Amino acid sequence: MSLRSQRRMAAEILGVGEERVWINPERMEDVEAAITREDIRRLIHEGVIRKNKEKGVSRARARIIHEKRRRGKRRGIGSRSGSRRTRMDSDRLWVEKIRVLRRRLRELKENRLISTRVYRQLYLKAKSGVFKSTADLHRYIEVHGLRRRR
Repeated sequence: MSLRSQRRMAAEILGVGEERVWINPERMEDVEAAITREDIRRLIHEGVIRKNKEKGVSRARARIIHEKRRRGKRRGIGSRSGSRRTRMDSDRLWVEKIRVLRRRLRELKENRLISTRVYRQLYLKAKSGVFKSTADLHRYIEVHGLRRRR
């Protein structure tokens, strides 16, 4: 009652491994009687023999984690690998920072809180990377007394 040769032939015909060949338990006699490849092909056509689906790795957990990351979760210090520079493009960081600083300098000049001359000095300092943030810029203005007197 061994079906090893039938299973082997079916695997070759279906182009899969022997483990993935499914044989209908109710039609065992028919499979036993099949001794040629033509018989096996006929049984495959009838649906007595078929190939099982390939087992894969489920992406369900990966999808859940991806969705959580999109919502800003799972991004704490323990989840990070790589330095801050690696994770955030340094060019992009610079562009964002300099735009904010220049916008603030423009506002200060337009609201006549600093003179045009001071604006130009601070603009060049911002360009050379002196200020870390707008708070740092304001601190510098206060410490050096650059605010225009009323």
